[in-house]
Amino acid sequence: MTDLNSVARLAGVSRATAARAFSDPHLLKESTRQKVLDASEQLGFRPNHIARQLRTQSSTTLGVLLPSLLNPIFAQQLQAMERQARQAGYGLLVATSDYQPDREAEIVEHMLRQRVAGLVLTVADADSSAVLPKLADAQMPFVLAHNVPQTQPWPAVCVDNRRAMAEATAHLLALGHRHIVMAAGPVLQSDRARQRYLGYCDAMQQAGVTPQALVEMPSHTRSDFHPLLPLINSATPLTAVICSNDLLAISLVGAAARAGVKVPQQLSVMGFDGTDIGEQLSPSLASIVQPGDMLGACAIDILLQPSQAGTRLLAHHLRLGESIAPAFISSTPGKHHVITK
Repeated sequence: MTDLNSVARLAGVSRATAARAFSDPHLLKESTRQKVLDASEQLGFRPNHIARQLRTQSSTTLGVLLPSLLNPIFAQQLQAMERQARQAGYGLLVATSDYQPDREAEIVEHMLRQRVAGLVLTVADADSSAVLPKLADAQMPFVLAHNVPQTQPWPAVCVDNRRAMAEATAHLLALGHRHIVMAAGPVLQSDRARQRYLGYCDAMQQAGVTPQALVEMPSHTRSDFHPLLPLINSATPLTAVICSNDLLAISLVGAAARAGVKVPQQLSVMGFDGTDIGEQLSPSLASIVQPGDMLGACAIDILLQPSQAGTRLLAHHLRLGESIAPAFISSTPGKHHVITK
């Protein structure tokens, strides 16, 4: 079992100096402090007294890990978290993983060294995360935002991603669409996208329509129109795309215009998140709305009131927009969609 003596030996300092690196780091030279921190990280050591401080919330800083701030839903959530935390006397320490699972452990470790009182996390995959079991074992308070753990009872706040996407797909089916696909960024970086794809499959199967394979884009926020071209030019042309988030949908609407495909006359496009910017576009974006403000505020409330721990599902709704329309039926299948770009 790793202890402070092991850290001191590896760092080449006394046990007292190693302890001071955590309790009174300002008393040490930066080079000495860094040796101790490097040794601690290498051995996976974290002082018990820091863990006790975190559990008792003697710190007034909360850590927040988000995939990105480019997506407005995360920025909206963060603003609500900052406001809710400030009202409770806390500040936020914020970091982004850029959707990279391997960065999560490094970021969380850094936050723990800053003696945060608890963490609000959006990880790539809650069920396969190496970070969450360690936090639970250390009795570190944390809440998942957006993640939907399937195998562990981690505290979480989210919408029902699967049901929401099923409702979005059912709406397109009701408009006469049958050749519908879902597009998402790299699915290994988002368990939410995988749940949404399951919802898409649920609705398609319930309607007696075969679900199509997920169209995986290289980015969560930027589309690539080329994978859709064979589907659009097929004998039974693609008529609708549901994207895993609004930014991807907005990017897809622009890519369609550049490729000569009219939205929604030839291709209906729907997003997920319900961001305000989607309503300002022309055509305005149809989307599943999830309450970013409420999600952020609830995450902080759950973190500061452990008795409320559990999974809290928030309400979602479908926002209609000009980017979707009844399916276009051509007397010459495929001809109206022929594209060579």
